[in-house]
Amino acid sequence: MFGTLSYKAQKNIIIVSFLLVPLALLLLFTYYPALKLVMFSFTDWDGYSPEKPWVGLANYREVFTNPDIFGVFAHNFAYFVMGIIQNIIAIYFAVILNSRLRGRNFFRLLLFLPYIMNAVAVAFMFGYVFDTTQGSLNLFLQSIGLAKLGETSWLGTAGLVNYSLASTGLWRFMGYNMVIYIAALQAIPRDMYEAAKIDGAGAMQTFWRITLPNMKPVIQLNLFLTVTGALEVFDLPFVLTKGGPAGASQTYVQRVMETAFAYNHYGLASAMSIILLMFVIIVVGLQQFVLSRGGNGK
Repeated sequence: MFGTLSYKAQKNIIIVSFLLVPLALLLLFTYYPALKLVMFSFTDWDGYSPEKPWVGLANYREVFTNPDIFGVFAHNFAYFVMGIIQNIIAIYFAVILNSRLRGRNFFRLLLFLPYIMNAVAVAFMFGYVFDTTQGSLNLFLQSIGLAKLGETSWLGTAGLVNYSLASTGLWRFMGYNMVIYIAALQAIPRDMYEAAKIDGAGAMQTFWRITLPNMKPVIQLNLFLTVTGALEVFDLPFVLTKGGPAGASQTYVQRVMETAFAYNHYGLASAMSIILLMFVIIVVGLQQFVLSRGGNGK
């Protein structure tokens, strides 16, 4: 069959043949469920009944007008703050461990290890760290003379619980970001540093004028992951606090899961998921717009 076809036609057939399977899987497991999710968001479906009463935009109005639902986004702010701090620390360690430091591979491995640990195991481990009476954090604070601070209920105080949980994510993901930044640093031509050194540039000038500008695409990628991760966090508060105390640590994704599987409001949960998706797109779009303007010097 292929003998009568031109080389270009044969090449196109082979390319299309290889693309058919992944495209079919993508359509079946990504775009089709997404389309069904949009359809369910306009219904009052309970998740198991064959009837799906059409309610139009009622679910979306419920999300935006009910502060108990949309207000949960405020709890995700702590994860965003800790994510920014995490990236700053990751860049710092990446610069240090990209130098000719003795044992740098050992320290890279040491900082990367938390990332490969199971998320649930990390959550349980930090449950012991943050324990009010016998937790290692409070015992350490008491041992250095901070007795009053060593009695803090890190997971039981509304103003502290989200930052305590977010600090766990900082500990776990900082090494992963550091490795990405190290790869970005190693891609910068050494000639640029040598030229800067000849011109008399100091360490800080080299960092601000050469290192950071060349790392900008990778920083944008990590900030994208930071923002989406902060908006979609679920595992840590689910395992450690179940959203407590009194819902102070409940995240938006937790509320979506609770709405769907605890109260069987699948239509409302679908609308909440669509709103989360749109919110992520808007925030990431604003982030890219601001960073792009900064890169053009406007």
